[in-house]
Amino acid sequence: MTEAPRRSGQRLMAVHAHPDDESSKGAATMAKYVAEGADVLVCTMTGGERGDILNPAMDRPGVRRELPRLRREEMDRAREILGIRQRFLGFVDSGLFGQGTAPPEGSFAAQDPVVAARPLVHAIREFRPHILVTYDTHGGYPHPDHVMTHRVAVEAFATAGDASRHHGAGDPWQPSKLYYITAFSKAYFKAIHQAMTEAGLDSPAGEVLREWDDSQPTWVSTTRVECAGYFPIRRQAQLAHRTQVDPNGPALACPLSLEQLTWPTEDYHLAVSRVRSDLPEDDLFAGITVERADLTTVR
Repeated sequence: MTEAPRRSGQRLMAVHAHPDDESSKGAATMAKYVAEGADVLVCTMTGGERGDILNPAMDRPGVRRELPRLRREEMDRAREILGIRQRFLGFVDSGLFGQGTAPPEGSFAAQDPVVAARPLVHAIREFRPHILVTYDTHGGYPHPDHVMTHRVAVEAFATAGDASRHHGAGDPWQPSKLYYITAFSKAYFKAIHQAMTEAGLDSPAGEVLREWDDSQPTWVSTTRVECAGYFPIRRQAQLAHRTQVDPNGPALACPLSLEQLTWPTEDYHLAVSRVRSDLPEDDLFAGITVERADLTTVR
């Protein structure tokens, strides 16, 4: 009898605001878990329709007009690279509107988070994840769609297992753990800046640190997943988002080999757990027991 993969039956759902977010925030963790036999689904709240073209090489006539289609094609390529499943939940990108200005009518940031949670609840009840991963209260950074993604994901986590809520959205399912992504912490940028400087390289992380806003909330990284071996896959997935990622830009300036040595983990904060798990952790699935009856194939 062939031995089942180590993570057979384990399921993780990551909830992101736009296509490309999944490739820069937790991508190596997802690729690692897929390689070990877990099932991973990314739910993308919007299509990124109002995004900017961030790669100068793609800032060509016609690209802006075709951006909604291109971003879906890029997402499909990144999905293939990471080995994950992916689903758009149908909301419209809000863009970066000015502080004190109302979000565009009908956009994701204009939604009631309780109502907007319903498509995500439906996805949770269908996929039945043990782990839900999303942004912190600040959204990772204060894009209105990231903040709304946090609010919607927290609402969905709290109500997906409640039979009295969201009638018609499938049979109740309660994920066991909710995590916030703590990638790109101040400690991360300090470590990368020091490593690049000592290697004689120009460090864009220095500028990030100079502009760091210490008034923003920070979350302790309770869980650090060793996944340096999957950083090359993460980078491939990032580069698949050609309109959003400049291969010569500061975000990719640190050589992979140096980043692997300097910061070989992707980091998370355990926000809610319905199972016992001792902190700190090195595995998002710590404390999760997958019952035999739960090994069925999920759509």
